[in-house]
Amino acid sequence: MPDKNPYEVLKADVLDVIEESPTIKSFYLKPERPFEFATGQFIELSLPGIGEAPFTPSSSHYEKEKIWVTIMNAGFVTNQIHKVQKGDVMGIRGPYGKGYPLDIFKGKDVLLLGGGVGLAPLRCLLQTMIHDINDYKSITVCFGARTPDDMIYKDQIKDWKGHEKIHHLCTVDKCSESDIWKGKTGVVTILLDDIKVDPKEAIAVVCGPPIMMKFGTFSLLDKGFKQGNIYLSMEKKMYCGFGQCRHCVMGKYYACKDGPVFTYEQIKDEEKIWD
Repeated sequence: MPDKNPYEVLKADVLDVIEESPTIKSFYLKPERPFEFATGQFIELSLPGIGEAPFTPSSSHYEKEKIWVTIMNAGFVTNQIHKVQKGDVMGIRGPYGKGYPLDIFKGKDVLLLGGGVGLAPLRCLLQTMIHDINDYKSITVCFGARTPDDMIYKDQIKDWKGHEKIHHLCTVDKCSESDIWKGKTGVVTILLDDIKVDPKEAIAVVCGPPIMMKFGTFSLLDKGFKQGNIYLSMEKKMYCGFGQCRHCVMGKYYACKDGPVFTYEQIKDEEKIWD
């Protein structure tokens, strides 16, 4: 961003707040001017007097006037953000990093494998691909959560299933007898037994907790997916957003400016990629 102040913060009105799960909320924001980003890039979202943290938008990158950001309450800043209400004002700076290479995905079967709040970047990617659905051979969505209550975007699953080219699968780690749950029970990788794509040619995109990404990637490799066709959205400790603070160094890469999207082939030999 040579022509832009990387620290510039735009004011953003909070238009709505949706409680997705007991620990995850989605915030509908209207920046003071249109905000452009590419699916997979991240932003820094701030609260005046509190601080800021990195998040990947969860809405299509074709939506420039308003954006959704889905956030888990997992620390001091996110706890304060969860107290934000409709009518409040937040700050946005960015976007940062490199997004998903959609030109490579076009014409192919694309598999999205995600868990927990990792579904947020995948929702952004999915909504963006739906905009150009005929550019893709098929989209398989494999989403997981700990319990039925922890599954986010539940009200949108019906819409996704309505697309002829989308195959939606979901599972929860556990559910009680009182839960109304029609999906599978088990870790998200069990869904890979039901996919109907040629792993030798398909693209896979993985996002979620590190342990899920690790074993999700290994399961995809076992299924025959190529290392260079597995895309990982690495959620490291990114602060400045453009490689100055060095908090997100990952071997020879900076997650913030070289990623956060990498192929497994790119980073497989770097140390502690799953930490």
